[in-house]
Amino acid sequence: MTVKCFVCNPYMQNTYVAHQPNARECIIVDAGIYSYDEEKELTDYIRQNQLAVVAILITHAHPDHICGRQRLAELYPEAQIIDHNYLSGSSAEQEPVLQYAGISIRCLFTPGHKEDCVCFYIPESGILFSGDTLFRESIGRTDLDGGDFPTLMHSLAYLMQLPADTTVYPGHSESTTIGHEQYYNPFIRR
Repeated sequence: MTVKCFVCNPYMQNTYVAHQPNARECIIVDAGIYSYDEEKELTDYIRQNQLAVVAILITHAHPDHICGRQRLAELYPEAQIIDHNYLSGSSAEQEPVLQYAGISIRCLFTPGHKEDCVCFYIPESGILFSGDTLFRESIGRTDLDGGDFPTLMHSLAYLMQLPADTTVYPGHSESTTIGHEQYYNPFIRR
């Protein structure tokens, strides 16, 4: 799977475009575009690769992850916006599985950084879009409205059950793997 990262807005938030090789459809994960230049870089990539955006997945509703949501909805009106509200009819035990752009996406409810956090897991490609739940050797903060440290620890323990070679694309900073975090993340209980 091809995953292209766009670092956006003053908070250096990662917005991703993901698609299967040679596919004509793609998904966007998070909507952090803030400036004209950021929007142009993302839309140029989509246009140059002749992709149609079929879904916009939102990991949580903090402003740095949704500041471009309205603009992306205008640019790609056919795209389904997937967020916690869209998934609210499901329970954590049910973990909805969505099908977009030829990708099977498992939605993992991971509250703690914020009560509406969702990670998007693509088992066939070994990819996890973790939003602000899990970072490389760190975790999302819990001192903002909706944050809860014990809840986040529970969510992290759940994510650590994924295969060690799962590539993690976080909401900020560089990518990592579950195995790396199991060993090097000081917040992970061993």
